[in-house]
Amino acid sequence: MTEVRASAPPRASTLLLSQLVFNLGFYAVIPFLASTMRTDFQLTGAAIGLVLGARTFFQQGLFLAGGMLTDRFGARALIAAGIAVRVAGYLLLATADGFAGFLAGAALTGLGGALFSPAVETLVAAADARARSTRPTHRPSLFAALIVVGEVGAAVGPVAGALLLGLGFSAAVLAGAAVFTVVGIVLWRLVPAEPGRADQGGAAPDAGVIDPWASIRHRRFVIFAGLFSVNLLAYNQLYLGLSFEVERTDGGTGTLGALFLLVSLLTVALQWPVAILARRIGTARALTVGFAVMAAGFVAVGAATRMPPAGSVLGTLPAAVLVTCLALGHMLVLPVAMDLVPLFAGGDRLGSFYGLLASCGGVAVLLGSVLFGSLFDDSPAVAWGLLAALALLSGLALPRFLPIHPNIPEDS
Repeated sequence: MTEVRASAPPRASTLLLSQLVFNLGFYAVIPFLASTMRTDFQLTGAAIGLVLGARTFFQQGLFLAGGMLTDRFGARALIAAGIAVRVAGYLLLATADGFAGFLAGAALTGLGGALFSPAVETLVAAADARARSTRPTHRPSLFAALIVVGEVGAAVGPVAGALLLGLGFSAAVLAGAAVFTVVGIVLWRLVPAEPGRADQGGAAPDAGVIDPWASIRHRRFVIFAGLFSVNLLAYNQLYLGLSFEVERTDGGTGTLGALFLLVSLLTVALQWPVAILARRIGTARALTVGFAVMAAGFVAVGAATRMPPAGSVLGTLPAAVLVTCLALGHMLVLPVAMDLVPLFAGGDRLGSFYGLLASCGGVAVLLGSVLFGSLFDDSPAVAWGLLAALALLSGLALPRFLPIHPNIPEDS
């Protein structure tokens, strides 16, 4: 039978739906990984931090490599390869019986994301560029919509995962693997096969003319990406620090699931208006305010750890404040940063620029997860205080390193 291949770039609706399904498969598994390792396998905080950090590092830390490969071979090939690797990682997680199995499975899970995520983001950036000429000035970009639909999947994922946990952690992981397999087959048929910039609506690049290392040679962008890495480190506390806080107050997987649902509901309801607010207050202020809100969440939980746990309802209040602040701060800063990347890149080699932004975050999470995993065991107040300080520092420094571009006023 002759294979039918797409010749036109995928529609924005296809990319948005794919993001929803990706997050459904991801959030049915990853939010429960830390509690499973701690409760069922009695792993230490440092070991759990290393596993989660490895997952994030192999995804975000290798995002740059995935972006360069996307620029070279095109989105279609990288999406297919990435999904295959993630499914393999899920199969390892489903059969893991100790630290080594969880570490290997988490690493492959992250590596798969490092391959397909830059490809998807490059396609989204191209679709956003095609729609930019007809979009109202204050209307958020396609990246804001991508976050909203992704959070719909993130809202359903933990609920589905919590239900599947009744059959065991392996059942949730295998269901996630099935979801990724289906979406991989669909995207293989819908994404065009042309390499490199053909996926971005132009001609294939000339490797002898265009520098694949341009993002690393862009000093201003490297500094920006390094400072912005604190966003991913902060948001990653939903998977590391939050589990320690819930355990401190004697909560369980039900509490974790409810808190993840809160994050998703907040994002679905508020991402679009928050993105509009970010456009109105300006890029620099949006970054500063967003990181300050995250810092406030860390301060609230850090203060709570110095007091005895309250009752079942009041005891979860600090965790609820944390996830609310992380969600709101993340909503402010992430679409802003994603919109800035094409301005740094000049519309060229978007995969590698998005890759470097995520890779810096991955390195921060890997190093931070090991450090903070140990601190959460022994000195949780110190851990939360350090996270608050890092968020404040980044929020104050980032406006000094925005791209030099006429669409971004100096005082914006």
